[in-house]
Amino acid sequence: MSITQEHRLFSIDTPLGQDVLVFYRMTGMEQLGRLFEYDIELLSERPDIDLADLLGKNVTLTMQLPEAQVWETPDDWFQAPTPKTRSGGTRYFNGFVTRFSYPGMLGRYHLYRATLSPWLWFLTRTADCRIFQQQTTPQIIKQVFQQHGFSDFKETLSGHYRTFDYCVQYRETDFDFVSRLMEQEGIYYYFKHDKDKHILVLADDYSSHGPFPHYAETPYYPPDAMHWKERDHLYEWTMQKQVQAGRYELSDFDFTAPNKNLRKARAIPGNHAHAGFRIYDYPGDYREFADGENYVKIRLQELLAQHEILQGRGVARGLATGYLFTLTNFGRAEQNRQYLIVAAEYALQSDAYQSTPEPDSLDQPFEVRITAIDARQPYRAPRITLKPSVRGPQTAMVVGPEGQDIWTDEYGRVKIQFHWDQYGEKNENSSCWVRVAQLWTGQNWGAVAIPRIGQEVIVDFLEGNPDHPIITGQVYNGRSKPPYALPEHQTQTGIKTHSTPGGGGFNELRFEDKKGEEQLSIYAQRNQDITVGNDETHEVGHDRTKTVHGNETSNIGCHRTETVAGNESVSITGNRTEAVKGDETLTIQGNREESVAGNESVSITGNRTETLGGSQTETITGSLTQTITGNVNITTPGSMTVTANGGYTLIAPGGTRTIDNYFDSWGGSKTSSFGTLTNINKLNFMITGLLCYIHRSTEIKTNLYSKHLAAVSSVNHVLSISRHGFVSKNSPTEIKMSGIFMVI
Repeated sequence: MSITQEHRLFSIDTPLGQDVLVFYRMTGMEQLGRLFEYDIELLSERPDIDLADLLGKNVTLTMQLPEAQVWETPDDWFQAPTPKTRSGGTRYFNGFVTRFSYPGMLGRYHLYRATLSPWLWFLTRTADCRIFQQQTTPQIIKQVFQQHGFSDFKETLSGHYRTFDYCVQYRETDFDFVSRLMEQEGIYYYFKHDKDKHILVLADDYSSHGPFPHYAETPYYPPDAMHWKERDHLYEWTMQKQVQAGRYELSDFDFTAPNKNLRKARAIPGNHAHAGFRIYDYPGDYREFADGENYVKIRLQELLAQHEILQGRGVARGLATGYLFTLTNFGRAEQNRQYLIVAAEYALQSDAYQSTPEPDSLDQPFEVRITAIDARQPYRAPRITLKPSVRGPQTAMVVGPEGQDIWTDEYGRVKIQFHWDQYGEKNENSSCWVRVAQLWTGQNWGAVAIPRIGQEVIVDFLEGNPDHPIITGQVYNGRSKPPYALPEHQTQTGIKTHSTPGGGGFNELRFEDKKGEEQLSIYAQRNQDITVGNDETHEVGHDRTKTVHGNETSNIGCHRTETVAGNESVSITGNRTEAVKGDETLTIQGNREESVAGNESVSITGNRTETLGGSQTETITGSLTQTITGNVNITTPGSMTVTANGGYTLIAPGGTRTIDNYFDSWGGSKTSSFGTLTNINKLNFMITGLLCYIHRSTEIKTNLYSKHLAAVSSVNHVLSISRHGFVSKNSPTEIKMSGIFMVI
């Protein structure tokens, strides 16, 4: 007769077909926020089952619940209970075969062993490095689940979850990634099993739980009450309390508001001695007050969930992890309350398939050990999944929008793409804004150099946290090489920029340290602006050359002193305008030569005084025209000679002409026309070869003579001057005309 599971308490359904494998026994473990694991032993008449045929396949174990009766507990536990009718049912243990083995024979049957795990277990077999942005933890979890094609989950969350600007999965399995996120945010999960599947339930509150059908209450009966042995009940109940810290504090730092106090605390001290200890941690991984409040609450609840632990053992087949039940009939009344089962261990064994004794047989077909907490105590899974730590700095490429050379924000942060990032598109969405370490920083002062798109930067991580990158430097690579060819110019140090957008220019500050060729070079692609708040001193040990291809403007607000120890040459190819609003003093200790190839105009609105220590010689190859709106006085202690080979004309219409000298006439004919000539001291009037016309009414007056000239006549327009009639007062009369032509 073939082996069969028909009419048995336990049966297993596999893809291999009915009764190819039959259930023998199982041990299993479940816990809130943890993967379940059921180790099942199976019997078969076939020795040739290919292990791969069942590996990864979905399998369901069915357990029949007790008869459709409930039992009314008597006042005396040792009295027989009174049965009441209730509906029956089944309980399922569903999972995927993640391990399958064939250890050999058990009696006349072939023994196989299978391990059942939830679909979530498969996430332990995949790891990744990727970035999530602007998502909450529930959104990230669902995205990871759905990415692998898993949809058997249900969200029953009631809390508010922050949106992460930047969340990194770094060199960790998908399971570890979602596990640590849930542990951090106070989310946990359990599984509801059905005939062909199991549902993962995301939970964070009492409202996420309920009782297993028909197991809202579970009685306690002492183990020596033998008549209860076949009834669903608990026969062990252990109470345990342990000391926990009663206060939790967190703090963090927000660089956008450095003075903001983010320290948060929450306290629920216990009613026992030494209950006031606190736990303080930093960083709390938050930037907002509300997030800090939420985290200290969750962390304290995590501790308090371990303060009171209840453990039970019994044969209640409907007790399962994640479900509520109310304990009844326990000897201590305060224990008869509602509990949340946070963990369960199972031992199941089918009745014998053969007459030979089987080793390690159980005394009863089903036994459960549970761990529970008070139902009103919020549960938070212990944080056992460590966040990966980045071991040392990495490099990454600066990225940004297409067509941009620089992409930054008000803090000088940039976007980057890590070399391990498979999903980033090398644009402004590849990362969060990443801070850049600078040479010097202050309040609107310091140094700044924004990494540009395409540059390779060195990235470190605050406390090794992949969620908190910071750029600490930049490096050259095969695509971006140094500005100076190396090793040829290894003695050069400098800063060379790159014009943007489009390039084609640069600014540069370069130092050459080669012995004997030391140099400081400054290059401005376009403009250079230098502002000195006080004094500026330039000292050049040798020559200086200055070339300005355009215009030069120099504005000096006060005095200017320029000293040239040697010669100075100024060459101006165009015009020169020099304006001095005050006085100008020019002192030349040697000679001075001034050459003007064109015209020269000198305009003086005031007086002008020229003093020459020696002689003055003026040579004018052209004409000389002088226009003087006032008087002209020429004083010389010596003689004065005016030579005019082409003639001399003095025009002075009207008025009195006073000549403080003598007047003489010698030589040929001269012509003059006078008004009145008054000589203060001596009159010198010399005519040497010029034609002179004197009207008969002409008077020549002199202070040296007492009588008017009477013997002045003109014969044939020839001047005739007679000395007769002149009477000298002090000195001899002398009349000269020296080539002056006067028309009055």
